[in-house]
Amino acid sequence: MPRPRRRLASTCIGTVTAGLLATGAALAAPEEEAADIAVGAYLDYGPRGVARIPFLSRWLGGKEIRVGHTYLPGDQWAGIEGKVDFLQDWAEWRQERDDRLFVLNVPMQERNEARVPDYQVARLIRAGADGEYDGHFKKLAERLVALGVPDTVIVLGWEMNGVTYTHRCGPDPENWKVYWRRVVNTMRSVPGQEFKFDFTPNRGTDAIGWTKCYPGDDVVDIVGMDSYDQAPGRTFDDQISQPYGLQQHVDFAKAHGKEISYPEWGLFRNGDNPEYVRRMLKWIEQQKPLYHTITDYCPHGVWQCKQNPESARVFRDALTPQKPGPVIPTPVIPTPVIPTPVVPTPVVPTPVVPTPQIPTPEIPTPVVTPPPVVTPSPLVPSPEVPSPEVPSPDVPTPSVPSPEAPDPDPVVPSPSPLVPSPEAPLPVEPSPLVPAPEVSPVVPEVPASPSPSPLVPKPDPVVPSPEPSPVVPKPEPSPPPKPTPAPVNSIEWCVPLNFGEWLSTLVGKQAVCIKIDWGMDSGFWPF
Repeated sequence: MPRPRRRLASTCIGTVTAGLLATGAALAAPEEEAADIAVGAYLDYGPRGVARIPFLSRWLGGKEIRVGHTYLPGDQWAGIEGKVDFLQDWAEWRQERDDRLFVLNVPMQERNEARVPDYQVARLIRAGADGEYDGHFKKLAERLVALGVPDTVIVLGWEMNGVTYTHRCGPDPENWKVYWRRVVNTMRSVPGQEFKFDFTPNRGTDAIGWTKCYPGDDVVDIVGMDSYDQAPGRTFDDQISQPYGLQQHVDFAKAHGKEISYPEWGLFRNGDNPEYVRRMLKWIEQQKPLYHTITDYCPHGVWQCKQNPESARVFRDALTPQKPGPVIPTPVIPTPVIPTPVVPTPVVPTPVVPTPQIPTPEIPTPVVTPPPVVTPSPLVPSPEVPSPEVPSPDVPTPSVPSPEAPDPDPVVPSPSPLVPSPEAPLPVEPSPLVPAPEVSPVVPEVPASPSPSPLVPKPDPVVPSPEPSPVVPKPEPSPPPKPTPAPVNSIEWCVPLNFGEWLSTLVGKQAVCIKIDWGMDSGFWPF
């Protein structure tokens, strides 16, 4: 790329970094959004360039300048080896903050701007590929490590696709790539180095398509591009879409997994062109390079060059941090505290339900009187005295159950309280040894003059029993109950039930009766 003046004894290459994170509508974006993109400018190669950085920052409203950019002189090998005093000034500036970058353009040949013809360039390229110049680059690496800037970004053999510099690639691309690899490997062999190597062509085809000079991913860390407002491309859109233009640069770096940079950019052939500055800043914001620096001297610059006022205004407005306005506190409206009324919970007493006392009924234990044991008296024979025959009354005597021994007295059966027995009981021979038991008082009364049923035969007279022993009293029979007269043309049979003497005492005399009705309405009356 043509240069308007010589710098640093024939190598004054102006490169200014205008740190831009804003583009178009984002020109006034806050500084925090661009914190990941390092911004700088080329202000001068030596101590004056270092001294001007704070003033540029002040002109930009306090914008931090994070990139210090300079060039080594390419007129002699001594300059390429770093035997210059100004490297010390840049090293001190870099060491002041950890987030700063020191970018150093390094020529690959002496007499770098002497317009050396292509055939001589080809011979120099082959010499470099053979390793004749390795010692110069080893000394440079040792110098940078000794100065405390081992992480310097080395822009080696910049704009190699053009026609300006002796280190151009066009005369022998293949050996040029071999030469680049030798330089990188030599500098990386120095202990303590952390260099990053930036492969930076001109935008566009120029003398040769720059991809034909690419030396390989293993010896390239950053793919950069120098892009000024000049042909090829009449508009900024042309600069984006042209062969080897801005878009191809971004795509190529992405395909190779590399970061991008813009070490040089600025105005040139089209004069004060604020539209170019605005579009370039927007492009930088969108692509987010590792760093960018604007070349700030005439005709390229915007701060030190006063012939581009409109472009300077756009540049300054885009990079000046937006000062936050006064913080207006949001009024705090207290929320009224409405006390919640305390409603007492009514205490409802739990009714005490008394447990009902259910008295346990007393079940009387029946007192069973055992039957008296009668000791029989010795049988004394008495003289047989004939007694006159006394007829027995018509009232039947109730049957009294006897124990295992027969009753000494004859027992006269009596009819049931309900139905008289149809047959008369036979006399029982008295036992001379066992006395008759006492008659239970539960025996129902027998009516004095019962009316026997016409169908029941009259009992035969009972044979009188011999007189009991004077020791055992004979029970007097109770009068039998009055029998219920049986209906006409009916008959009823009753059979007494014998439960034994002890149980009969409790339940009384019981009988089972069967009644047969032969009345006229029964259906069995034949008359």
